[in-house]
Amino acid sequence: SIVLPALIHYFCPFPTSSFAFTDVPQLDCDIKAGKIINPEFIAKCPPGCQDIKYRVYGTDIYASFSSVCGAAIHSGTIDNSGGKILVQKVAGHSGYRGSYSNGIRSLSLPRWRESFIVSGTVGRHNSDTLISWKRKIKSKKEQKYPTQFFGVSLLFSVSDCKVDLSFLIDGSWSIGKRRFLIQKQFLSDVAQTLDVGIAGPLMGIIQYGDEPSTEFNLKTHTNSKDVKSAIEKISQKGGLSNVGKALSFVTKNFFLDTSGNRGGAPNVAIVLVDGWPTDKVEEASRMARESGINIFFVTIEGRVPVYFCICISSQAVCRTNGFYSINVPSWFNLHKVVQTLVKRVCDTDRLACSKTCLNSADIGFVIDGSSSVGTGHFRTVLQFVANISKEFEISDTDTRIGAVQYTYEQRLEFGFDKHSTKQDVLNAVKRINYWSGGTSTGAAINYAFEQLFSKSKPNKRKIMILITDGRSYDDVRGPAMTAHQNGVIAYSVGIAWAAQDELEAIATDPDKEHSVFVDEFDHLYRFVPRIIQNICTEFNSQPRN
Repeated sequence: SIVLPALIHYFCPFPTSSFAFTDVPQLDCDIKAGKIINPEFIAKCPPGCQDIKYRVYGTDIYASFSSVCGAAIHSGTIDNSGGKILVQKVAGHSGYRGSYSNGIRSLSLPRWRESFIVSGTVGRHNSDTLISWKRKIKSKKEQKYPTQFFGVSLLFSVSDCKVDLSFLIDGSWSIGKRRFLIQKQFLSDVAQTLDVGIAGPLMGIIQYGDEPSTEFNLKTHTNSKDVKSAIEKISQKGGLSNVGKALSFVTKNFFLDTSGNRGGAPNVAIVLVDGWPTDKVEEASRMARESGINIFFVTIEGRVPVYFCICISSQAVCRTNGFYSINVPSWFNLHKVVQTLVKRVCDTDRLACSKTCLNSADIGFVIDGSSSVGTGHFRTVLQFVANISKEFEISDTDTRIGAVQYTYEQRLEFGFDKHSTKQDVLNAVKRINYWSGGTSTGAAINYAFEQLFSKSKPNKRKIMILITDGRSYDDVRGPAMTAHQNGVIAYSVGIAWAAQDELEAIATDPDKEHSVFVDEFDHLYRFVPRIIQNICTEFNSQPRN
């Protein structure tokens, strides 16, 4: 008599008689969920909440001292124009993962006593409200309960799979009309299984033959029904099976903001290949992956070409053990791999090739260790370095961190290839010993370029974050210009007696977005979100090719 109601409340944490929610008047952008006592409520967010000052902590599940409306934008429930949202309080978590999504950079947090989840307002007085929350009950990895409970599905839905998908379909004459129709049915089945939608997966199609062409892009259709209708209208173009050309095309032309690319969603290209391509694929495949595209090859009626395996398994950016390849013995078995493909595409934890602002850089800190800093303030600077570093996804194939300390002289504290885990980097930062001496910032920039950034990987963004508390004894303009011209994005962080003209000269243009000045060391921490936000905004504004 006690257990059953408890289970019902766990799985259905809503008023089961009416599914009614408390209405809260329009929120201000800075209102935190913890300030509202209702366990679940409907509220309206005003326009203009997409701002760094409205702090958000977490991804999907947010710490309760996050901005409610900021979290709603980050989750994709609303955009910067505002709108109605549905909020439910849930238990606190031991860790909240920061991420960049929909123009908002959420921060990570070790733990907090209360959380909340946010969704759009659906039917206010029916069970659809409950269904809209099914993805929030348990994470995909932690789900240990039955997938059906009192007739309500609690299975992790693939609509939670927020990915941007491009299907490269074979339109060559070699597959014939019947197989082309089977391919179209396969695409319809995948679209139905994915449950296409603006909060989940979006899907576009490129047909290739002699030349590739876009049938429809990511923003053309935003539900499975429309996608399936569009697939039915696709006619076979014929020609050769030029997969390489198709991959080059998708790299340069498909995942663009103007075509519906969402920035925060992984980019995935699924290539259907009948037998052997008629052009070279390896280089095009490598370039696509280095542009952050996760490529899945579905080969039908033929062995996976050897160079597909090489590209998939040995590229440093993508060590996957066959995760990205599916071989189908016959076109008539193609329908059997729908679930397998969808499961892999939606396993975003394993989409190793997806470049984001947090996993695609070599970041070198250039740290002023001069006498004016002092031992105590130097530890504060190191904490600032650690606070920035821990926001990134650090590994030998993701973001890498290096550090240089300087006075009149320079010292390489550790290079990009030294530490391959976040904890190792944080430990290494903590171990840096204060040097003390003069201030030769120009020489330090030259040294960092030669000892750190000259060893950066070709597919990595090179970011220098220089921190100083005074005017340099040597020229900074020449070394900074050399670094800029060689692709280093430079941020200057000045404290106390730092010279504003030097900070602007060091910083990449526009210098106001790449330079920071704080009057006291103890205020450094305030600028961590601003620097991260700028790095992410800049990354997402860059072309993919």
